[in-house]
Amino acid sequence: MASTLTVSNHDRDVVRLKYVYPVLSRRAGGLSIGINFNPNNACNWRCIYCQVPDLKIGAAPGMDFQLLEQELRCFLDDVLNGSFYDRFQVDEDKRIIKDIAISGNGEPTSLKDFDRAVALIGEVATEVGVLPQSKFVLITNGSLVHRDSVRNGLKRLQEYGGEIWFKLDSATEEGRALINNAGQSCQASVDNLLIAARLCSTKLQTCLLDYDKQGLSPKEKNAFLDLLRGIKAKDCVLKGVMLYTIARQSLQPESGRLERLSPETLNAFADEIRLLGFDVSVCW
Repeated sequence: MASTLTVSNHDRDVVRLKYVYPVLSRRAGGLSIGINFNPNNACNWRCIYCQVPDLKIGAAPGMDFQLLEQELRCFLDDVLNGSFYDRFQVDEDKRIIKDIAISGNGEPTSLKDFDRAVALIGEVATEVGVLPQSKFVLITNGSLVHRDSVRNGLKRLQEYGGEIWFKLDSATEEGRALINNAGQSCQASVDNLLIAARLCSTKLQTCLLDYDKQGLSPKEKNAFLDLLRGIKAKDCVLKGVMLYTIARQSLQPESGRLERLSPETLNAFADEIRLLGFDVSVCW
């Protein structure tokens, strides 16, 4: 018997494939087909809420493109024409592919041939009829937008009607160092966001959490609002801002110091962002 898919279980090995995995996504609101470019559990950041086991600093390994295509075709056929939904006990109202999401166990844009991989996924998903009805999403920390292969990949993503979910968890240097363990400055991240938004439809995705029972500080809120004002002044068009909090157990050393923020806190912050003219969604 296959396991039941839930929003709290994002096991990359649930269908025993190297690159392809299904999840029930809170943010997507249904079945999301994940594509994992980082089966080596390597990332250039170490976010303290990350659920990847044995996470290490590094880049995605070389891609087996033949295997990626084979897995994606077979899995999509199982979902569209096979018994996937029954085997994994997916509720009737969730039996629709909401998106194909390039995500996984590390930063996907660290893949050397990132643009080639985006093109292959787009071609296969279009051929079998999943795109353009479903979304095509890249979930990224945006740190490698300076690479030609990444920019070319973002252009290809736009050609397939896709969108970028650009991680921005804090607008202060202290917050980024604490939450993301990111070596990149906040200004460099903003610069990359401006580039990404020009190349492809882009949303900000922001994970808000309670660290050591400090809640969401006025300093963090004000810095985030100032950042949004700044990018709006530069005519950066964002498709939206997605606020969410942790839902699954972190596998990082800081796990015991993390708690979810309340829906009231998230919604109050969302209202402040809306006053700046941005579309905001909240997922708790």
